[in-house]
Amino acid sequence: MDTIKELRRLASPIPTPQALAFHDGTVWVGSRSTKQIQAIDAATWVVRWETLAPGTPYGMTVMNGELRVLCGETEDDNRIIRRCMPGQGFDDQFGIPCPEDTGSQLSYDGRHLHVSQWYPKRVLALDERGEVVRTIHAPHEICGQVFAGGILHLLTTDDENTTDYWLTRVDLSGSSPTFEDLIHIPFAARALAFDGTNFWTNHRERNEIVCFAQPA
Repeated sequence: MDTIKELRRLASPIPTPQALAFHDGTVWVGSRSTKQIQAIDAATWVVRWETLAPGTPYGMTVMNGELRVLCGETEDDNRIIRRCMPGQGFDDQFGIPCPEDTGSQLSYDGRHLHVSQWYPKRVLALDERGEVVRTIHAPHEICGQVFAGGILHLLTTDDENTTDYWLTRVDLSGSSPTFEDLIHIPFAARALAFDGTNFWTNHRERNEIVCFAQPA
């Protein structure tokens, strides 16, 4: 299997980059250690705005111009989906508990928010009330997800302690989903974003954000 073609490898302005999203020329990144959310201009790599999340920001996606951030909160690390309004901050009245109090990454398909559960190897599509409307069982553990060109792509691994990670495409058009591992990612990646042309992920242990080309 081919290895990803890296296009850019950039120092993260905040340490331990964990959550990641892309929208309208902006890279959104969340730090696992400081709980900061930053908006970075993708062209200049200048931080344009930042705020503090109410918990550890594990996953993030853009939904109708706003952010949805999956946070780990309280001493019990309860997983709650929060609303963040760019330029304003978090809405303290908004919170959707994750199903089974489990989840790490988020994506949005234009209709449903999707929560991934790493070790159960599942992606759950949620309605606006947070109820599960579809369960997608994946062949690998899931550490990132994004819809690219209307197609769900996952960042996956079978062992998080190795450097064997993959970009996995999910075909949801049939009666049951099918999966294809497209390309190898040779580092312990976290989160997945798409800018309309290329993919982005975090190399968290090196405090770097990586942009890589779509597989041919």
